[in-house]
Amino acid sequence: MRKTLLMLAGALLAALWLVPPHNGLAQEEKPIALRTMGSLFFGGTVTKGPDGETFHGDHGYAQFYIPHNAREYPLILWHGVGQSGRSWESTPDGREGYQAILPRRDWPIYIIDQPRRGRAGYTRALPSGTDVQPTTARESSAWNAFRNGIWVPPGPATVFAGVRFPSDAASIEQFFRQQTPNTGDEPRTNGHRAFMGRTLASLLNRTGPAVLVTHSNSGQYGWFAGMTAPDKLKAIVAYEPGQFVFPDDEPIPEVPFKNPLAGELLQGIAVPAAEFRKLTRMPILVVYGDNISTEPSDIFNVEVWRLSKARARAFVDAVNRQGGDATLVILPEMGITGNTHTPFADLNNLEIADHLESWLHAKGLDGRGRPHTGPAPATQEEVTIPLREEP
Repeated sequence: MRKTLLMLAGALLAALWLVPPHNGLAQEEKPIALRTMGSLFFGGTVTKGPDGETFHGDHGYAQFYIPHNAREYPLILWHGVGQSGRSWESTPDGREGYQAILPRRDWPIYIIDQPRRGRAGYTRALPSGTDVQPTTARESSAWNAFRNGIWVPPGPATVFAGVRFPSDAASIEQFFRQQTPNTGDEPRTNGHRAFMGRTLASLLNRTGPAVLVTHSNSGQYGWFAGMTAPDKLKAIVAYEPGQFVFPDDEPIPEVPFKNPLAGELLQGIAVPAAEFRKLTRMPILVVYGDNISTEPSDIFNVEVWRLSKARARAFVDAVNRQGGDATLVILPEMGITGNTHTPFADLNNLEIADHLESWLHAKGLDGRGRPHTGPAPATQEEVTIPLREEP
């Protein structure tokens, strides 16, 4: 009898061990089955000094997740200002982000840290010290930039009614801790934007044809990537891009502004008309959330998104006039309300992922005919350090 009871107790303990504890942070869905996962560096420069030393820097970093039953085209996820690839991982309240949501739906993904940020921080181009970007200088400005609410110190922060940001104490704490600085200069010049576009193109040499998903400040780099590698980018999805390019043979539409710094930083970017037309070779989706002011404001990051949305309309019109396929989606106009500057991390991010998938399906980009199996092997023609084989 005693032996039987011990056996039953052991079986019960084993059963309890096999049953995962209830965890509100985990999605109760099917497991994620991966073919492989890993990371790589892409792009970058090598400088050689007169003393024989070398310096390898200004590269990007990508971590990749390739599902077992992968679709054909991977999605490359590019973070925004003051952020890293962490933006696409777990949400501030611990739910799954696109890092898990998309591979579970058989999308291969590459989450990147751009040059001079996060795990791609190695550079000699030290920060200039003249950056006037309030979003990375003040936490109150980051709060406003992400449109969780309004915060004008010394007063307290507010939260927008019905906002999809999880505004409990722990989530707010996690939100602020995901902010991260540049390790090097990030000049607002077309030369630097073109450098970022070429760097992304070097990743495409490893991934093959892909869909680029940008967020916020990386939107500008996405346009340059599209102009650099129009044959390898199958589409661009831009969540609330900060800046837009326009052809230099047309006047850039004027948008009145109240905050001078926002007006300066949100100017349209003129590019050669022939380069701009390369953006007509891929479908483009631009997405904005809720609580964007309709009136001019002297608060920098309130004015920023009003100007950005106005520029987005002009950009989409310009692409389509040239024969392209650009779509602007304002989520509240679709009945999806309360989203912040990061809809892919909001409380309804599963719905936002559904919207992304629906658009990709409509563009014929969700196929499985030639499943993506991971990055191609790295190639390097020459050794980048002085190297001599010992006899």
